[in-house]
Amino acid sequence: MELAFRKKWGIMFKAVVIMLGLLVIRTAIDLAGYDIIPVNRVVGAFITGAIFTIAIIFTGTFTDFKESEKVGSELATALKALYNDSRVLPLADEKTLIIFRSHIRDLHRTIRDSLLENRFELSAVNQAMDRMNNDIRTLAFLNVAPPLIAKLRNEMGAIDKICNRIEVIIRTDFIPAAYALAELATGGVVLLLFFLHMDNIFESTMIFVIVTTMLIGLLLLIHDMDNPFEFGPDAFADVDLESLVMLEKYFDEQDAAMEKSGTGKA
Repeated sequence: MELAFRKKWGIMFKAVVIMLGLLVIRTAIDLAGYDIIPVNRVVGAFITGAIFTIAIIFTGTFTDFKESEKVGSELATALKALYNDSRVLPLADEKTLIIFRSHIRDLHRTIRDSLLENRFELSAVNQAMDRMNNDIRTLAFLNVAPPLIAKLRNEMGAIDKICNRIEVIIRTDFIPAAYALAELATGGVVLLLFFLHMDNIFESTMIFVIVTTMLIGLLLLIHDMDNPFEFGPDAFADVDLESLVMLEKYFDEQDAAMEKSGTGKA
């Protein structure tokens, strides 16, 4: 409950704290009589344009974020398919399949733990996949039907593609020029609001609070969404890996069932 509340309101809380600091400056400027910029159409158009610009950048990062949300379920599906395929391969010697399943679980743990601990390394994933590729090669030598080997290879290719995509997302940032533009637009609006003159102090304060909080919140959210695989107390927008995490329980249940039936013994 606490984690859900923090993820929902964490960025807003940070935006409010920053806004309160800026509000002190705005109040000091107002009391000193330096609020000399009158409200006119040009000011309104500038603020509207800045908000529109940040909204466009947010839309771009949000699209990438939604695409990243599929990663956990797609990885879980591919790993689960490999595991279940190993249970129906027509081999008399179960030892080879047991080793194959153990390597599937090793790959699962490597991906899951490295993501959750913010230390994703493609080289470690590739090493785990190499062991599985060697297992598939062994299965081919044991005369497993080519269509089954091709299916295993297709699932391995899907996992490889997803992991490479994760590595690219973590390693690269969204368009740096877009960040600079968003930060410049936000800074320009805040600077303008510092010196904006309005006769009603309550009205001017409310406009400053609402506009500044919204822009700073959007800017913080854009930066946080840039790496959806950054987990931890300082991350508020990260993808859901519950499907990948719960896969461990599924593997345990299936291993226990096979051991009970005697089909999972070497």
